Amino acid sequence: MRILIAGQTYAPAFNGQAVFTTNLAQGLAARGHQVLVLLPSDRVRPYRCQRQGVTLHYLPSLPLWMFHSDTNATLLARPLVEPIFRRFRPQLVHVQDHYPLSRSVVKVARASNVPALGTNHFMPENLAPYIPFSTQAKPLFDWAMWKILVDFFNRLDMATAPSVTAARILRQQGLQVPVHPVSCGVPLERFHPDPGLDREAVRRRFGLDPTAITFLFVGRVDAEKRLDVLLRALSELGREDVQLAIAGQGEALGELKRLASQLGQTDRVHFLGFVADEELPALLNSVDLFAMPSEAELLSIATLEAMAAGRPVLAARAQALPELVEPGRNGYLFRPGDPGDAARFMAELVDHPQRWAAMGQASQERAWQHSLENTVTRYEGLYQQLLTTVPRLQPVYPRLRPQGLLGRLMRGRIQEVMDQLWR
Repeated sequence: MRILIAGQTYAPAFNGQAVFTTNLAQGLAARGHQVLVLLPSDRVRPYRCQRQGVTLHYLPSLPLWMFHSDTNATLLARPLVEPIFRRFRPQLVHVQDHYPLSRSVVKVARASNVPALGTNHFMPENLAPYIPFSTQAKPLFDWAMWKILVDFFNRLDMATAPSVTAARILRQQGLQVPVHPVSCGVPLERFHPDPGLDREAVRRRFGLDPTAITFLFVGRVDAEKRLDVLLRALSELGREDVQLAIAGQGEALGELKRLASQLGQTDRVHFLGFVADEELPALLNSVDLFAMPSEAELLSIATLEAMAAGRPVLAARAQALPELVEPGRNGYLFRPGDPGDAARFMAELVDHPQRWAAMGQASQERAWQHSLENTVTRYEGLYQQLLTTVPRLQPVYPRLRPQGLLGRLMRGRIQEVMDQLWR
């Protein structure tokens, strides 16, 4: 199949959508499919490259630093997308969000009679910290954000969500097209227990105390991840033999460092910064326990990776996290936003290290159900379903039809740039 994937982010970006999109694209390419991914350029200017059998087109973009330092957007992209459709001739489109580039891609897909599927990774909580007055008007903000997303997804032929919880939320918000829960998946060949690892050496490499009981968080260090709850819980725990490692970067990093200082936890909290993808399995295998305090997880790939590495998990009882953590079996769930409850279950884990091995094995068994191989197979089946059951006319790939002198000049320049990129 010729599959065009569009979205806002891709590896090496450190967020769930980027990890999923990268894993899916590379998994499809490894099975012989032709995969083209369209993205806003992280360099502002357009460029094109190949990675792991996947062709990546980075389209011209505008930096949105006023919202988030890592965000770029490609606006009014239809004239850029049309020549790509004409050359690549996709059999189907798979968008990863409802942002401007994906909207342009779906418009061209509709005009070309090409089926379109979308995966939702979004919750209003992801944007709220960066939108003025969103907290003060939360009900209105949430309603508006969901309406914008659902109105767009209702133009698709099919939708997917990374968990049963995420699919249910979409239906509750008014999604009318078929929606299927499909796990983001985890590459089990990379994430698994490594009993031969020199755990002390890895901890020292990351600046961690090799003797302390270690909780690890991996992900974006942004407000909606609620890392403040973990810091306050660690303070309430009051144990000198316990440390917290935070791997990742984000807008909340400075605030969290100040909070750690205010709580007197600077020696117990270690901010590791960006951890390269190839180093993550070793880091996970070097720690004792994994923590995910976020209240806005539609699945949590980072938690799945930790589970695949055989770590017990402490997580908030929020959104889809209860689908991954069974209390007392592979970890514990605490009341969202409650440091005292988190500290109570931290103590339960810390005080019973003899349970860690069984809990880690239970985590690993749950992660096996979310293998990336299963995810890629599931998407292949959904793609085939779209191609065989959705009524379609013969695809009509767009040709440039410049109108007027200005239109001819603009489209001629666009065509020249895209031809250079394609070569």
